[in-house]
Amino acid sequence: MKKFSYVATDVNGKTVRGQEMAEDYIELQQKLKERGLYCTRYRDIGTNSANDVKYKFKTKEVSFISRQLASMTSAGLSLVRALYILQEQQENKKAKAVLLDIYEEVQKGKSFSDVLNSKPGVFPELFVSMVSAGEASGTLDQMLNRISDHFANANKTANKAKSAMVYPCVLAVLLIAVIVLLFVAVLPQFGSMMDPEDMSPLSAGLMAFSDSLINQWYVYIIVIAVIIVAIWFMLKTPVTRLKFDELILKIPKVGKLISTMYTGRFARNMANLYGAGLQMVDCIEKSVSVIGNSYVTERFKDVIADIKLGESMSKSIEKTGIFEGMFTSIIYVGEESGTLDTILGKAADYYDEEADAAITKLVGLMEPLMIIIMGVAIGVFLAGMFPMLYGSMTDIS
Repeated sequence: MKKFSYVATDVNGKTVRGQEMAEDYIELQQKLKERGLYCTRYRDIGTNSANDVKYKFKTKEVSFISRQLASMTSAGLSLVRALYILQEQQENKKAKAVLLDIYEEVQKGKSFSDVLNSKPGVFPELFVSMVSAGEASGTLDQMLNRISDHFANANKTANKAKSAMVYPCVLAVLLIAVIVLLFVAVLPQFGSMMDPEDMSPLSAGLMAFSDSLINQWYVYIIVIAVIIVAIWFMLKTPVTRLKFDELILKIPKVGKLISTMYTGRFARNMANLYGAGLQMVDCIEKSVSVIGNSYVTERFKDVIADIKLGESMSKSIEKTGIFEGMFTSIIYVGEESGTLDTILGKAADYYDEEADAAITKLVGLMEPLMIIIMGVAIGVFLAGMFPMLYGSMTDIS
């Protein structure tokens, strides 16, 4: 499919300029004619499409798109028309190209979910699955509303986490700045007042560190860069990543808070997918995949295997030891009463609040830790500086 720029006139003789996707000039004319436009000039500006444009929609954008499509289709507009309006309103060029390509494909008769499946990575997998379920059940507008609520909540949680991290990040930067300032600007002033041979081992060590920080600062930058790159590569290795993801769940207090966050995310995704009518196994696979922890994903392979053999979901999940007992009890009640989708929705609401509280507590643990580190650093600095100060005063007297 090619992209054409065109100049056309409407029924009132007004000149209209724009771009349109079409196989050839004949199809371009037909499309413009359907919109009441007569093409007077056109230019082929190349092939497209979103297959060549790499763009990943953010959570906030997915929520907005879902809400807009739900509103327009509920109001009686066809999905094709709704997609056309949506891409027309899009200001981001890459996002517009993707939406335009989706519109063109759906206009040709392809299902919305098939088009989304042909563009992996552009939209979240959860979005694609729920759209597919909505089309299959004939409740796409309702499903889009549910998708919008889900991603709006996810965006809200992400924003809370980012806001909560502002103070610890500022504190960390301040900690580094204070330490560098003390060793680069303050300590050398006192070191020059005292004979190096008369310095205590601690004072001598601090002076050596200060000298290296001033004269070989680039070495520290290189070492830090190498460490960061090494950690990045290690976390890209499946085996190392698996061990790391397992470790963070076993850290005292921190692991429990992270597990609570995972529980909220899993409960919300399960509630949406199971409520959309997907099979249990598909629901679990997709819900676990968005948690983003390879250890949890690995443990849930056994859960899926057990469920395929006929074991209950609650009992299978309980074996993993990842989620707390209350959550597995809730699932058990839902299974026994036949209201799993309803009870999962209520559990998701509860654990969303718990996840917000967990984020606040997790960040709260970081603040005193950095204050302690800052206190220790300054304490060591003073312990090394006072002998220099005392020695210089003795020399003066």
